[in-house]
Amino acid sequence: MEQNEYDIFQEVVEEHLVRHRSVLDVLSKFQESSARVNRALAKAVTGCGCLQIRASRQQAPDNIDFRQLKDHMASHLEGELCENCREVLETEVGRTLFYLAAICDLNNLSMQDIMNKERQRISALGPFNLT
Repeated sequence: MEQNEYDIFQEVVEEHLVRHRSVLDVLSKFQESSARVNRALAKAVTGCGCLQIRASRQQAPDNIDFRQLKDHMASHLEGELCENCREVLETEVGRTLFYLAAICDLNNLSMQDIMNKERQRISALGPFNLT
């Protein structure tokens, strides 16, 4: 059976997860890496300034079809990540993926299977997926 990228990634994580093998360590490192993603985005706004956040109440026209709603929802982000901020954010997201894969590995879960099940769930719920 041919391995997919998710399986290969999980195997690499399993091989390199040595110091923080305890599930408690992995959970706390996952939470820490997630916080670092938040921090990287905040620093892109407050430190670098390549991004700006202009947030206000989401507004959509009355009587709009639910499927068209996403066309009227704003991300509240303006600008574009500079090369440095992009690199930092990619690194932090990568670390988060590392610890997510570790959580899956320690619990004998397949990231590929989880992604497929989630995709099917989202597709089945369609516009009622409210995520």
